[in-house]
Amino acid sequence: MTDPHGASRETGLTLDPKYDAAGLVTAVVTDRVSGDVLMVAYMNAEALAATQASGEAHFWSRSRGRLWKKGETSGNVLQVAELRVDCDQDAIWVIADAAGPACHTGARSCFYRRIEDGALVPAE
Repeated sequence: MTDPHGASRETGLTLDPKYDAAGLVTAVVTDRVSGDVLMVAYMNAEALAATQASGEAHFWSRSRGRLWKKGETSGNVLQVAELRVDCDQDAIWVIADAAGPACHTGARSCFYRRIEDGALVPAE
């Protein structure tokens, strides 16, 4: 019997991602060694399954409308060390070793700027 309040999803040990209306969950990628946030992307069921099967991070590209493996053209793959899910299973935490820059701009992390007095300044 399913708990109408979602306790089984929130406290159980069954993987049951809570995909949004578009079939996606947010995926936050951090560096295995430093713990730095590298990027945020989205996964659908296919991307999550491909990630689990290959050990390399796959995502759903909203702009391209297709599955993509991080680094498929650049070679900057993300080797997954661990996958975690948050308490209500609507976000995935990907702990990974990056083969190169995680950002398409060439920056190590997509979070290379900080907001300061309403403007952006380099964070690194």
